[in-house]
Amino acid sequence: MKKKNIIENTMHFLAHNSFLFTVIIMCLVHVTLLAITFFAGVPPLALSNVVSVIVYLFCIILCRSGHIMPVYISILLEVACYSALGVYYIGWKSGSGNFIFSIVPIIIFFGSYLFKEKKRWIIVVILALDFLMYALMYIGHGKMAPVFEISDVANTIMMLFSSFVMFFSVVFYTTIFIYSSERTRINLEQENKHLSAEAQEDALTNMLNRRGFTPVITKLMEGGETNHFCIAFFDIDNFKRINDTYGHDCGDEVLRHVSTVARKEMSGCEICRWGGEEFIILMKDYDMAVAKQKMEYLRKCVETTPTVFFNNRIPATITIGLEEYKNDYHEPDELIKVADERMYYGKQHGKNIVISEGGNVA
Repeated sequence: MKKKNIIENTMHFLAHNSFLFTVIIMCLVHVTLLAITFFAGVPPLALSNVVSVIVYLFCIILCRSGHIMPVYISILLEVACYSALGVYYIGWKSGSGNFIFSIVPIIIFFGSYLFKEKKRWIIVVILALDFLMYALMYIGHGKMAPVFEISDVANTIMMLFSSFVMFFSVVFYTTIFIYSSERTRINLEQENKHLSAEAQEDALTNMLNRRGFTPVITKLMEGGETNHFCIAFFDIDNFKRINDTYGHDCGDEVLRHVSTVARKEMSGCEICRWGGEEFIILMKDYDMAVAKQKMEYLRKCVETTPTVFFNNRIPATITIGLEEYKNDYHEPDELIKVADERMYYGKQHGKNIVISEGGNVA
């Protein structure tokens, strides 16, 4: 686990500091080339590497200050110039032309960051110019004798080093690209899960909303078992009056308070804010007799525990309609509609009551 965290932290660091890391590596590459060309006896190329090191030291400063475009241009020009000089001074067999291909991943990686949407055709143009540069070097100097004849050992070292740089560039940027793509995928999945959870929950009360509740009752009805459950549909009485008298902030606090009371007293039940001041309670394994008792108890709890809002005690009551699931019901809406109608009947006959089958007071 610790090893995994180290790898993850390292990849995270490299992905978020890839521009700076690239410039530092380019600088170290030319420090190495400076040593090779110096000992190989090629002063003009050694001097060229000194200039390249200075260029990348400035690029490090630019990277740290967030100026990426000048760094991008500097890399393209520096590599093109150095490759041409390398082929001219020590020949094609030295592998100096490989440096042109070593920046292909850099062209794509940096370019994707710098150029957006329609401007990304610029990356294709730069890649085409990069290949054209390689082709011109080969046509112009591929078979020509170099200005400096270096030893076979020096030639081999140069070829292996330029090949390693090209290989490292491909592997590094491919790894960073895969890591970044995977992190993006994971982040999107987590965001989608979060959005999905939000879509099924009521933001004010943190209860299920209609979209989240319907699949729960549907699954219960489709279970093919002789399930015993009841539905309670309740509404906060005179809620508009509360909003008009105390304001909508107070109304929201009343909604939160009633939902808290319902969640506490109906532990183990699925509770949904159906909309506005309407709620539904799904009581699994309840028959009508037990459900009546529980709903009457909940009604009294809400009635006797007013909402406290800025030192004001705001009384509220609820009217509840009850229905028990029967095999005659095939859709959740059918069951909910009956409970809703009973709740509406209770609204018309005094409020603050529980109405069960046949329009009877529980």
